[in-house]
Amino acid sequence: MDFPSLLRATFALALTLGLIGLAAVALRRYGPDAVARLQTPKKERRLKVVESLVLDPTRRLIIVECDGVERLVMLGEGRVLAELPRGEAR
Repeated sequence: MDFPSLLRATFALALTLGLIGLAAVALRRYGPDAVARLQTPKKERRLKVVESLVLDPTRRLIIVECDGVERLVMLGEGRVLAELPRGEAR
C-alpha cells in the first residue's frame, strides 16, 4: 500500500467518523421528538415546576403548579415522601 492510498483511507475514515459524530450531536440536540414539536401547535402546559430545592443527596423539595394550584412536594428514595398545598402548615 503506497502513501497516497494510505492518506486517502485515513481521510475517508476521519470524514466518516466526523459525519457520524455530527449526526449524533444533531440527534442529541434536536431529539427524536423534534418533528412532533414542529407538527403540533404550541399549547399552554398545565403542569410546571416553579422551584426546586435539594435538601440532601436523597431528598428534594419542589413546588409544582397544576391548573393554577401550587403544591409543595417532597421527593426522595424514588417516591413521593410528602405533599401538601402551598401555604398550609403542619
